Amino acid sequence: MEIVVLVLMFLVMFMTWLKLSFLKAWHIAVISAVCSLFIVLTWRIAIEQSRNEISEWLGNQRLMLDTSVVLTIEILWQMCFCLLSGKLLYGEKVGRRTIFAYRVLRFFPGVLILPVLFYALIQAVYAFTGVSFSLVAWAMAAFVFLLMPAGAYAMRFLLPEKPLRLEILFLCASMILILGIIATVNGSTTFKGSDPIEWAALGTFALIALVCGTVGFCIRQYKIRKSN
Repeated sequence: MEIVVLVLMFLVMFMTWLKLSFLKAWHIAVISAVCSLFIVLTWRIAIEQSRNEISEWLGNQRLMLDTSVVLTIEILWQMCFCLLSGKLLYGEKVGRRTIFAYRVLRFFPGVLILPVLFYALIQAVYAFTGVSFSLVAWAMAAFVFLLMPAGAYAMRFLLPEKPLRLEILFLCASMILILGIIATVNGSTTFKGSDPIEWAALGTFALIALVCGTVGFCIRQYKIRKSN
């Protein structure tokens, strides 16, 4: 399970670099400063944590389920950013609300990077034994302040095509969602299936889906004919 969590953290860092590659230099600098400030403000909490407590966190089913909710919401935000960026990139006409939502999603780097940095800070404290905790925290904060823009510009250099970066960002978000489910569920299920199948409820749902799909299709065809 720890290997899955480590892979998940690496993918979160990679996704953050990809997301920062779409921003301007001063946006990247602000986000890097926030991440560095987070490390400086939380090092006193990090030194109080032990490796046994981290293992207990990973084994806490309720905590993992709560974490999966946050992870799912953020991944959906990143996927929405990819979809809206694709519409604007290929010149599709969108409304003002769509543009406003795109701007909000674009400048939202995500919050999953913060627990990743906190975990890295704890590991750095254990790795540099005998060194002042504050010195380790400030050194890591400076390293993160340089690492965030370096990773973003590395993504731009390696993947200069914006559509390709969007596709990779979407795929990375999908992989994080899958691994997040594996890591947070931890081999157990919350709900159990029941028999027999409620055929009446299933039929009602299918009927509602069919009606809504038909209405949506008709509205789309009407808008296409009206625009032509």
